[in-house]
Amino acid sequence: MKTLQTMKTSFVLFISLILGGFVSIRANNLTITNTSVAGTNITFQISWENSWNTNLAPNNWDAAWVFVKYQDCNTKLWNHASLSTTVGDHSVASPLMVETVSDGKGVFLRRSAVGSGNISNASITLKMTIPAGTYNYKVIGLEMVSVPQGTFNLGGVASETTRYNSFVIDATAQSSGLSAATLGGSSVAIPNTYPMGYNALYCMKYEITQLQYVDFLNTLTYPQQATRTEYDPISAAYTHAFNVQSGSSYNNRNGIIILTPGSNAAIPAVYANDLTSTIENNADDGQNIACNFLSPMDVQAYLDWAALRPMSDMEYEKICRGPVSAVANEYAWGSTSIYQVYNTLGGLINDNTTTEQFSPVSNGRCVYGVGSSAVAYGPLRVGIFAESTTGRESSGATYYGIMEMSGNVWEQIVNTRDAAGAAYTNTNGDGTLSVNGNANQSSWPTTTGFGLRGGDFYNGSSYLRLADRSQSQWNNPNTRNFNIGGRGVR
Repeated sequence: MKTLQTMKTSFVLFISLILGGFVSIRANNLTITNTSVAGTNITFQISWENSWNTNLAPNNWDAAWVFVKYQDCNTKLWNHASLSTTVGDHSVASPLMVETVSDGKGVFLRRSAVGSGNISNASITLKMTIPAGTYNYKVIGLEMVSVPQGTFNLGGVASETTRYNSFVIDATAQSSGLSAATLGGSSVAIPNTYPMGYNALYCMKYEITQLQYVDFLNTLTYPQQATRTEYDPISAAYTHAFNVQSGSSYNNRNGIIILTPGSNAAIPAVYANDLTSTIENNADDGQNIACNFLSPMDVQAYLDWAALRPMSDMEYEKICRGPVSAVANEYAWGSTSIYQVYNTLGGLINDNTTTEQFSPVSNGRCVYGVGSSAVAYGPLRVGIFAESTTGRESSGATYYGIMEMSGNVWEQIVNTRDAAGAAYTNTNGDGTLSVNGNANQSSWPTTTGFGLRGGDFYNGSSYLRLADRSQSQWNNPNTRNFNIGGRGVR
């Protein structure tokens, strides 16, 4: 354990060698390294690939949502750090700028001017507001994409039977609310507090990964871990945290394991990635594969912990379609082109690694349609089809550059088909969970109000279609299925 005593305060930095020395928290292509603390300032370097800021359509940028967790060295409990809401309190190296948020639960780091390319070891210093003490720290980054404020076309075309009515969502719709008859699609009346997609937001670029879910589990208490996994944290070392069928060493490409069991219903377990069942946290242990087996309550807990929020049913369509007109039977990439991909198909390269890829390049590449729940099948690496030479159709991106909104694992949304869904507001998570590990936001659904969009690796192509709402009411809050994951917005 390495320590650094500061001169001006009682803060002590402990860089914990968690999970065999792993000290940086990564999303797909995003790394945070060289963390240090002086007083209430936390400094680190951040890198990620293929960053952009464009003043041409779609007129948006990508960003890193960065937040800080700190662990009291006496109680061993992890907490969410508040960050200053004053831009001038933070120091950010070029070409980045810092975008603060009013609740101080994190910051967005993004390009300050039009440009594109990799962000390489940019030095960042953020000012925290936490009580004096002796702490461990984790700086966590999630790749996000901005979705600008603006009108968009809801619904598909007349030939699509499970869609919303075709309707323009604009400022008037958002401020006035919408009747059930206007929306159609078995919807209830929607008040103006429901996030319809007109207002600007950020969306996670990728689905929650297995590494990200491990990072989440490793900051929870024993009772919280017990709620957020399938198997009790006291289970033997190398027990898989989620469903195991027929004695398989892993199930549907989910490799999250208990590395060190918890004890006495008090000391939490330590979790790791071990998809290949050899040495945990190796480069081929599926860290960047989309996390499946996530129930609605699992996803909500993760998003509350990360100070994000669930995506609404209507936001799903805005994020995919953008301001352009609907195309009959289109997928998230805006066309009807589709090319089936799955993990046992020839063409998968560097299986289970952070560079897992699929060849050949083809328009509409999508993970779908295996039609079997056998343990060998599962989701692929998030962002797998995005390469330096691919466009929107061949990478499977939405209008704004968000990946896998059709296929891989189902997206979880808040529906418009029952009262609990309609009561949802755009309240963000606060970084903390209830004692038993549930999200604690009062406007978020708890028993009904849930839904699924976008299809998955198991089902056929009809579920992948952008306008398809056949599963948009899926009220199974604690059910974990092999083909369901999720992502969040803010």
